[in-house]
Amino acid sequence: MVRSQEEFSWGPIGRLAEAAGVGVETIRFYQRQGLLPVPAPSPNGKVRQYDVSALRRLRFIRNGQAAGFTLAEINELLRLDSTQERTRIRSLAQARLTDLQRREKALRKLIATMRTLVHHCEHMPEDVPCPIVEAIGADPPIPRRGSGNGGKGLRARSSSC
Repeated sequence: MVRSQEEFSWGPIGRLAEAAGVGVETIRFYQRQGLLPVPAPSPNGKVRQYDVSALRRLRFIRNGQAAGFTLAEINELLRLDSTQERTRIRSLAQARLTDLQRREKALRKLIATMRTLVHHCEHMPEDVPCPIVEAIGADPPIPRRGSGNGGKGLRARSSSC
């Protein structure tokens, strides 16, 4: 299995996918989105050969996604890298940091609520409805990623405690 940049110098899409730890369809998706260039066909016209720059770009895309950037933001970062527009790059990174901090705060609230619910569940009589199930079924629902409701949703209900 090819996993290091040093081991990959060029190859077909399958070898690139293996080196990057992604599927071939992921590479094709990134190409359709304009994030990854499609190389010219080889002289025999059968196989397109990718070089190490494609591997670096794939890793940049994956790391950007792991940091919470959207594909549109990653595309902009890739474009900005060649222009050295650091002010805009910093602006994008600051926006991502602010969003991550907001999500961290929401997750901390959710963790505290879940601890409370687990504690109540452990100490409630068996003939009383489960506080975890009641909280999950309560209105409003548990917030989904990016819902922007600041972690509101799952609450320990005082009536069950």
